[in-house]
Amino acid sequence: MSGVQTIRVTADEGDQRIDRWLKKKFPQLTQGAVEKMCRTGQLRVDGGRVKANSRIEVGQEVRVPPLPDAAAPVVTKRNGIKQSDAEMIQSCVLWRDEHIIALNKPPGLPSQGGSGQGDRHVDGLTEALMFGFKDRPKLVHRLDKDTSGVLLLARTDRVARALSEGFRHRLTRKIYWAAVAGVPHPRMGSIKYGLVKAPGRGRMGEGEKMVAVHPSQVAETEGAKRAHTDYAVLEALGSRVSWVAMVPVTGRTHQLRAHMSEMGHPIVGDGKYGGSGQENLGDGWGAQLGGEISRKLHLHARMIRFEHPITKKLITITAPLPDHMARTWKTFGWHENDVPEDPFAEE
Repeated sequence: MSGVQTIRVTADEGDQRIDRWLKKKFPQLTQGAVEKMCRTGQLRVDGGRVKANSRIEVGQEVRVPPLPDAAAPVVTKRNGIKQSDAEMIQSCVLWRDEHIIALNKPPGLPSQGGSGQGDRHVDGLTEALMFGFKDRPKLVHRLDKDTSGVLLLARTDRVARALSEGFRHRLTRKIYWAAVAGVPHPRMGSIKYGLVKAPGRGRMGEGEKMVAVHPSQVAETEGAKRAHTDYAVLEALGSRVSWVAMVPVTGRTHQLRAHMSEMGHPIVGDGKYGGSGQENLGDGWGAQLGGEISRKLHLHARMIRFEHPITKKLITITAPLPDHMARTWKTFGWHENDVPEDPFAEE
């Protein structure tokens, strides 16, 4: 076990996430261990607390708590991944080249570890996605555990930084599909309610929920952040349920789910924001349709478009619907090819 260390960020280490920087220096650390050090305040930058996705800059001083010795026996992911899990995550690959891998993340699989997430998550399975490279690919963004769809991983640090910049500066376009209760009116518009985190009920913050704040109240609400979602109704089944495309202009936690709920049209199957015990019977929409419709969350990252950081080509990747959403679409007579790829594109 090492003692407390203070490490200065060097000129070639700036502008990257602290979890990636730390795991590069101390390969024995897991993502879960880094998250715990952040939650408990043991890991600090210039004396202040940080989150695992906080970015470090050149010249900053990082306080690293005592760590297990690198020489201590460490169960590597390569030896720890079940064959079935390796085959599963490899089957999720939609597209790859020598720089980037795009997955169709299945619902129920977390992007990363953390409180209550267990050991089985995309980040923990990346050694099965090395495909001959010496380094594991790195997540450059995340999807909620129950949200399916396109998820990008970078195969080098350089590409990870470039893709992260694209997300941060909103140069990357993401379109989500959802089935929502009722039919939003107007059928195309923007939601600009801010979001603030309500305290979770669990010991480690599990169950925490985002609460919508009127745009005029964001500045005076402690902890609130501005949020912006564009939406468009693609199809509707009477007035009971509709197929909606959404673009998260900002990228707040649970943004799409909280925004649709605030509009009075929760995403089907959303137990956190839609009142899972409430059937969708009419006025006062609930998130459950009943009958043969799955109770799983009907939210899918359908398409992502970005400029390739190396080739500079515009790359568009689309992900097929997960099984439970495909069954719902079939039940309602909705067809993936009957709607525009980007309903928000100018004619």
